[in-house]
Amino acid sequence: MKQILPFIPERPAKPRHSGLTMVMDKGLSIREAEDFMSVGSEYTDYVKLGFGTSLITPGFERKIEIYKEAGVIPYFGGTLFEAFIIRDMFKEYIGFLDKYKVDMVEVSDGSYDIDHDMKLEYIRILALRGTVISEVGSKKKEVVYSPLEWVKMMRSELDAGSVKVIAEARESGTTGIYNEDGSINNEIISAISENVKLENVLWEAPLKSQQAWFIKHFGENVNLGNIPPNEIIPLESLRLGLRGDTFFQFLPDNLKP
Repeated sequence: MKQILPFIPERPAKPRHSGLTMVMDKGLSIREAEDFMSVGSEYTDYVKLGFGTSLITPGFERKIEIYKEAGVIPYFGGTLFEAFIIRDMFKEYIGFLDKYKVDMVEVSDGSYDIDHDMKLEYIRILALRGTVISEVGSKKKEVVYSPLEWVKMMRSELDAGSVKVIAEARESGTTGIYNEDGSINNEIISAISENVKLENVLWEAPLKSQQAWFIKHFGENVNLGNIPPNEIIPLESLRLGLRGDTFFQFLPDNLKP
């Protein structure tokens, strides 16, 4: 591609620590997962089997294998973790992870309010088993954290053993780090970006306008998540300046109008 077009930004090769893309699988069929990987595996780092869909999606075990074979890391959505925790089934959840050989685990408290010290303890325990990413922010619109609370929670969860912290937005992109209309909550995002290393934050950004905003403000190698499977190529186009929203971003000044 670079031999064809100059001024295309650098994207790190997999496995990468920045410029990550997390795609949400909300119940793809086996064939759909295969099709998705046939075009998207190079650009996808993580696939989240959204919320609790893995319990009711036929053949999800085969999908886990498909993603692994394609060099993509699959994991269960944080809501499934919370569903086990509220039932006092933490040990059973670890058994579930082990049964399906899922190394990465998401620890969240977006639906069920978990005492934060207890959440940190879950992270510490699970970090001894494998890779932990944790989600900060509530799925409930009535639960509002101050910018300083966002920063404090993210820092403490990274210290407890999370390799990345996810900034909550839901699959709708209308809560957490966004306003109800999907627009950016600048106060929260500014506080996070100024106080937490960007490479450690994965911003949920299901909408194109949100993806473009993060790329324009933090560059092509910003970590983005909750991307629909059919949006993986369009997102990579945004990252490389091959789409109208970021068309001029990476060009030298003498080529800009």
